[in-house]
Amino acid sequence: MQRWPVVLFLAWVCLLFFAGIGLFMSGFLLTRIELASSSSCSDPLVPPPWERQSLPPGSCWAPQRFSKAVLIIIDALHFEFARFDPAKVSPLPYENKLGVLYQLATSQPRHARLYRFRADPPTATMQRIKGLTTGSLPTFIDVGSNFASYAIQEDNLLAQLVQNGRRVVFMGDDTWEGLFPKKFFRSYFFPSFNVKDLHTVDDGILQHLYPTVDSGEWDVLIAHFLGVDHCGHKHGPDHPEMAKKLTQMNEMLRSLVDHLGNDTLLLVAGDHGMTETGDHGGDSEKEVNAALFVYSRTPLFGSGPPEEPETIPQVNLVPTVALLLGVPIPYSNIGEVMAELFSGDGDTVSAALQQLSVYHINAKQVDRFLQSYSLVAQDLPAEQLQHLQELFSSAVEEHTQLLAQVQGTMLVPPELESRLGGLIGRFQRYLREARAVCTQSWARFHPLRMVGGCILIASSCLLCYMASELAASSHSFYRSCLLYPLLWGLVGAALLGLAHVFTQEGLDLLLVSSWAAAASQLGFFWHWWGQHPKRTRLAGSQPPLASGGPRQRLRAWLGLAFPMGILFFRCGAMFSDSFVVAEARVTPFLLASLVMLLVGKLHWDGRLTVPEGPKQQLLGFSSYRREIWYLLCLVAMLLVCVRLSSFFHQCREEIPQCRPSVFLSPLASLRSTRAKNLFYLLCVALLAGLVYAVQSWLRHYGNLNSSDPLVLFVRWGFPLVVLCIACYWAVASSADDSLGKLQELVQVAVIVFPWAVYGLASVGLLLLLCNPMTVFAKDTRESAGSIVTPYLGVPSSEVDFLHVIPQIYKRMQESQKNRLERGSCRATVAAYGLGSVYSAALVIALTLLGFLLMLLHSERLSFAFLLLFMEAFVLLHIHTCARGHQPIFPAIHWNAAFVGFHLDHSTNFLPAVLVGANTFASHILFAVGCPLLLLWPFVCEMSSSQKKKPKKESREELQEVEEHMMEMRLRESPEKFSTALLRLGLKYLFVLGAQLLACVCAAMILRRHLMVWKVFAPKFLFESLGFVVSSICLLLGISLVMRVDCAVSTWFSQLRLR
Repeated sequence: MQRWPVVLFLAWVCLLFFAGIGLFMSGFLLTRIELASSSSCSDPLVPPPWERQSLPPGSCWAPQRFSKAVLIIIDALHFEFARFDPAKVSPLPYENKLGVLYQLATSQPRHARLYRFRADPPTATMQRIKGLTTGSLPTFIDVGSNFASYAIQEDNLLAQLVQNGRRVVFMGDDTWEGLFPKKFFRSYFFPSFNVKDLHTVDDGILQHLYPTVDSGEWDVLIAHFLGVDHCGHKHGPDHPEMAKKLTQMNEMLRSLVDHLGNDTLLLVAGDHGMTETGDHGGDSEKEVNAALFVYSRTPLFGSGPPEEPETIPQVNLVPTVALLLGVPIPYSNIGEVMAELFSGDGDTVSAALQQLSVYHINAKQVDRFLQSYSLVAQDLPAEQLQHLQELFSSAVEEHTQLLAQVQGTMLVPPELESRLGGLIGRFQRYLREARAVCTQSWARFHPLRMVGGCILIASSCLLCYMASELAASSHSFYRSCLLYPLLWGLVGAALLGLAHVFTQEGLDLLLVSSWAAAASQLGFFWHWWGQHPKRTRLAGSQPPLASGGPRQRLRAWLGLAFPMGILFFRCGAMFSDSFVVAEARVTPFLLASLVMLLVGKLHWDGRLTVPEGPKQQLLGFSSYRREIWYLLCLVAMLLVCVRLSSFFHQCREEIPQCRPSVFLSPLASLRSTRAKNLFYLLCVALLAGLVYAVQSWLRHYGNLNSSDPLVLFVRWGFPLVVLCIACYWAVASSADDSLGKLQELVQVAVIVFPWAVYGLASVGLLLLLCNPMTVFAKDTRESAGSIVTPYLGVPSSEVDFLHVIPQIYKRMQESQKNRLERGSCRATVAAYGLGSVYSAALVIALTLLGFLLMLLHSERLSFAFLLLFMEAFVLLHIHTCARGHQPIFPAIHWNAAFVGFHLDHSTNFLPAVLVGANTFASHILFAVGCPLLLLWPFVCEMSSSQKKKPKKESREELQEVEEHMMEMRLRESPEKFSTALLRLGLKYLFVLGAQLLACVCAAMILRRHLMVWKVFAPKFLFESLGFVVSSICLLLGISLVMRVDCAVSTWFSQLRLR
């Protein structure tokens, strides 16, 4: 059997797909260009002064209103958390808890105000920090940087503060350390990624907050609390723990207000909101709707608050804080100043003139940025830029004329107020339209790279299909279709590298790998064309039954056209945003429909009925095979499983009437102790039932009879893993209810039990790799023994003499019988479990992976895993008879990164692996178990062959039938076995690649669609990552089959030496 060529060929095909994905992604998800320019006090952006306005020393661009500022960021502070409604008698756990904000706003209406603080998607913490400090819009691809925060090189508020000599003190989320290295006068960072830890960050901030404020050794203090966000991830907003956490924030703010001076501005902001399940990352209304509270001991506003809180974009905070503190606005800001904060204590005209002055500065800064950016990127529409330039020029010209008239006192107050109000409106219009243009045109696409990526993926799909058809017919397949293309690819990469060296340009590794992949594909198609003449291609292109009648030809073409048609329509549906939104409901329906259609097709082909005899023809009916009832039971079981799987659903924001499944939340979120215990017992029972089913299956096929380490591990290690998972679920669901020293023990147990599962699963996988044989060999040969009994001394009586002669005769009879049996029977070793040795190894591997993946999910999702295994089992049986998590960022379970880890990770690799395993659990299981599609029909052969054995068969014929039974039939032709594995892997990659190609084409064609960043881009990202995970796991699954085959060959070799 050719083992390594099969794995190498599949790995090469996977790399071709990876190159196409990388090339397309580099053209589709390019980040916007970050300008290296920065603002300074010397920039000529200050408008001409009016008679009552002057710039005091130490201020830049606008008069400094505050010398100090405190920015309190309460992560995931939804607006509803901050709003207070005294009319509510029975508020929810997250309502009416921040009473200090309501008290300050009502008692001091000119000193405090609450806003709706609208975040720009994606609503991940790192992207929101960038928006709150740069005043720009992070691009879509930045959402993947939450695992690795990169330092902000763009001009930002903190850089301006430090540049102008302000002391910035920070405490809280350590994400800021990566974004702003060496920018803080003093800092207290705390680990942020452990979403199960509600108190470490908040308690650490409270320990340093008040002493730092009282010391006065700061100009700007930033405190980033994480408890509310982590409580949402762990329990959801509607939980008593959320009430406790919000109450803690309320007491913190009440105490902080008492420590503030008259020259200090207090800002309390949420970086984003949260959904009903406590998640965020997308662009739903609940995720983008945060809160902002502004307070000062000195009057801030010229009038009272409006009846309904005003909605302002988050980017508006940057220019507002910058001008209030007397520092330049960051260069790339596109936000609009909150003009009401610049009203002051003067009359209406003075307040309007002051507001107009800051609007003029803000507009000049945005205009300068747009001009600089358009020269570098040239992706902003020229017509819209021209329109914006006309708006800006006319507003600035009118402002200059108005100031001249004011200084000449040519306008009376009523007319002046009207002119000032109109001019302010024109500046507002300009700033808002400029922001809208940037929002619409921010994605800077690279069409050539997108087209190149599509071509690479499409040609890789074609290569998979052609190679799967050629593998069985070509004797030099691996040399012509693997070796030569690899050489072509290496030559192409070398030539491109030399070209870069001679031209002294930077080497783009992604571009080099893409050209190497294209050259490699060209080599494959060139050798295929050269080695297969036209007549061979024409003959090979005909279906197997092309020489038959019209009915046979029709069936042959339908056999190929039907599945390809289903795949085509499935891929075509990817271009519909409605289908992508409703995919979680459509796919189970499609699966159930196809299974019913498959049963109908089997009936139409006559494979469910017994051939009609004379009696049946006379009576006019057909009798069905006995297997039809078994098949119908399997179909019914599958339909029930598909129906039950609908209970495990995640809601999308586009389906407002949807309610997320209760099974998605952990047991710790349940308030009722009785319900928690009932679900816990049911989850443990399901887990134990899964182990019992696997052990029963292995025992049925004889794979649990030996005493090898792997078999012993399956017997005793599997129950031990279940015990550890059950103990972890128990302590994790009750961790918040324990007190005192018990709390410390629970914290230790939450770490120990997952590590025990990791260790046991690792041991099991290592045993599986070292010796995957689960075969018990019993030697049936018996020694003839001595005919004469051994000498036991002198006979003591006549009875002893009478006993010797019959014993000698009996030994002679047994000896002769053994000689006759050895002459007629060739097999003298009984091997239990040999017929299912390949499938047994895969089933053990899948069970171990299932344990690990269940550990990373919430407890009640064990129901979903059981349904997943049952559906796979049923589909495999139906397949034998036939042969004879929503792609949205809020659905990602980030808490999986800390199963078994109490503190923060030292690297980002491990949490990325854990979260990826949680997100793509089904991809992992089905890809590793893909070889079972080839092996399962041979495993099912045992029961069917036993039913078909005639009773009067001779012993020799029975032994001949049983000798090459089940999976050992594959070893009769090792070349066909390896070819079948290769073709299976290529077809699996072809199906995945076709769906990936559809998502890529949809994202490219609809890149200017209204729903591209909401629907098509997330779908493309999830499909791409799912393809990478599936292809890697497919290689691992096929490699495991190869390892088992190697062990089987060694076992036979050792058997021959006996």
